[in-house]
Amino acid sequence: MDLEKEESIDLGKLWQVAKTHRKVVGGIIVGCTILAAVISLILPKQYESTTLVQTRDANKAMGGQAAAAMALLGGGSGVASPTTNYMELMKSRTVLEPIIDAMDWEDPKKKPDAKAFAKSYLDIKQTNLIEVTAKGKTPEEAQQISQSVVDNFLAMQTNNQQQTQSLLVKFLNDRIEEAKKDSDEAAQKFADYQREHKMYSPDEEAKVTVQKLKGYDDAMKDLKVAEATTQAKLGVVNEKLGDIAGASKAYNINDNANVQNIRGQIIAGEVDLAGLREHYTDRHPTVIAAQQRLAELRQALKNEVDTVVDSNTTSLNPVQAGLMKEKAESEAGLAAAKASEEAIQKRRAEVEDHLTDFPQEVIEYLQLQREASIKTEIYTNLVKQCEQNKIQEAMEAMDIQVIDPANLPDEDKPSAPRKKRITAIGLVLGCILAFGYSLVMYKRED
Repeated sequence: MDLEKEESIDLGKLWQVAKTHRKVVGGIIVGCTILAAVISLILPKQYESTTLVQTRDANKAMGGQAAAAMALLGGGSGVASPTTNYMELMKSRTVLEPIIDAMDWEDPKKKPDAKAFAKSYLDIKQTNLIEVTAKGKTPEEAQQISQSVVDNFLAMQTNNQQQTQSLLVKFLNDRIEEAKKDSDEAAQKFADYQREHKMYSPDEEAKVTVQKLKGYDDAMKDLKVAEATTQAKLGVVNEKLGDIAGASKAYNINDNANVQNIRGQIIAGEVDLAGLREHYTDRHPTVIAAQQRLAELRQALKNEVDTVVDSNTTSLNPVQAGLMKEKAESEAGLAAAKASEEAIQKRRAEVEDHLTDFPQEVIEYLQLQREASIKTEIYTNLVKQCEQNKIQEAMEAMDIQVIDPANLPDEDKPSAPRKKRITAIGLVLGCILAFGYSLVMYKRED
């Protein structure tokens, strides 16, 4: 009881002590408040300007045969740059250094680097959109920084995308030259055979046989185009990765048991689908169900590859990790396409052996006709795809678009210093110090 009595404070008496020393108590409160107000007036003004941008999907759909070819390998959507990657890229040296160099600095030696500049002058937030808020000593400076960050980022993205498209066109052109050569050779052989044997059209029975094998031939054409497309895509990724590209071999993607299992199911599905096309059109429910099953398997393959790559790319930055994932997906898809082509070729040969026997001349005629048709289709589809990519390069759509440009802040309404808040903090601090002073006086008098 004595202890509790000693430690208790008589609030009434404390109040009386404060009233007795009201000049000092009031002076502490008023002094702290005035000091805070003076500090708020002395601190340099700061303004904020915000640019609002919206991200959007940038799936570089190649359309037509290209889209179908990429779909055969699991969608071919590539690695879409996440919004978080955009936010980090906006803080990169490429974006910020031109802004830093354009600003006036009292001491050039103390000019900040990109990292320090982003920390002091930028606030990039993500909601459903990206808000790029810049701080400046004047309204014009804040607006200039905010707008320049977005402008420089858009310029960097445009340049990168155009380089990607140019590389893709370059690699596709290489494939087109090969396809053109193969197509011309096959067509020439077929024409020479027609002239030599005076055969210009197979009989009706041979036409029926050709129709039965058409499903397998169409599947092989699609797979050939898919392989050429993915080879071009893989070349682009390897070009971007440089020395890092070889590191993906350590992942042993195609030796992974789960990947092999899914790939085996894809191969079987491709063969079954080609067989169904012997009897049904692509609109038949059975064919549609088989296509959906293949789509699910390709997605499962992509997911499994992504899992393996994610466990090995923790030390890479997001952009490099994304490229490594795209590379591994392309390699796994390419392996599945080649294996599917071999399986379909084998199955086609088995079906062909069970069909009606024809004279050797007719068999050779049909084989040459088939080769010429397939290689011509491959060449035509690759040319279409390349042209579409050239158009896309000229009309490149950005992954982000500006919704609200950088605003010009009101000169009479700086974002900092916040005078009322600083003054209020001074008042609260003064009250705390005054209470502490009163408590000390209370203890002395007690």
